Amino acid sequence: MSDIRHFLTLLDFSPSELTAILHRAIEMKRERNSDQGQQAHLNVLPGAVMGMIFEKSSTRTRVSFESGMAQMGGHAMFLSSTDTQLGRGEPVGDSARVISSMVDIVMIRTFGHDIVEQFAAQSSVPVINALTDDYHPCQLLADMQTWIEQRGSISGKTVCWVGDGNNMCQSYINAARQFDFELRISCPAGFEPSADLLAANSDRVSVVHEPKLAANGADLLVTDVWASMGQESEQAERAKLFAPYIVDEELMSRAASNALYMHCLPAHRGEEISAGLMDSPDTIIWQEAENRLHAQKALVEALLQKS
Repeated sequence: MSDIRHFLTLLDFSPSELTAILHRAIEMKRERNSDQGQQAHLNVLPGAVMGMIFEKSSTRTRVSFESGMAQMGGHAMFLSSTDTQLGRGEPVGDSARVISSMVDIVMIRTFGHDIVEQFAAQSSVPVINALTDDYHPCQLLADMQTWIEQRGSISGKTVCWVGDGNNMCQSYINAARQFDFELRISCPAGFEPSADLLAANSDRVSVVHEPKLAANGADLLVTDVWASMGQESEQAERAKLFAPYIVDEELMSRAASNALYMHCLPAHRGEEISAGLMDSPDTIIWQEAENRLHAQKALVEALLQKS
């Protein structure tokens, strides 16, 4: 199984491979939105089957992967932990051997990152991390595609992450390394991302607890909900601690004059991001969301062509 390519974090592909995937995503998006419509890619992966394992709820992930497979001539199969033996205690490795013998590719949205690592170790087909508690690399593909469409290369730019040092924040650390930009992380003390990740990327990643300082001159501001899935019981307490960490018009005024802002959604208007920015006619958040579809289509194509 050593020759099987997986996508568990952004580090599983080289910077040049990631860039190629993003440019392919832009091409596929352009083709789909042309007169060719949804017929553009029906012969890309005819008959390919994706197993989609969900242990966390989803809107964008499920719709984008399922639609993407259909648009490329394949099929996606929804598997929830409540409907499969995974939810009844079957070892992850055993499930991986069985499921991967029947499908062409697998995506997993789960809690512990070790689960996708265990699954990939026993899988005979490519495995995609569609979100774990530690990383969300597919969202970063969409974010980077959106930046390229709007501004070109992000190399040498300054990105400011505002909020919890969660899986999105940690994926932005990997993105800073792979796409060559500076990352400032602004979060309350005690909510920093992995210390090991910070240390390994100290040449381009810093923690600036004061959001107004972190946002100063930044080219891109990014945020996410303050309480991720599984942390709902902490929402009220986190809302108090994170109140100064809202991406709003005032914070954007401290960024570069042509700065952009992103949010992976779903969003809580008035908490981590202002309603005004969410509903602004020039927001790119909805473009960012749509790009999950295109970036993942390009990723699936790359994985199946290389496997």
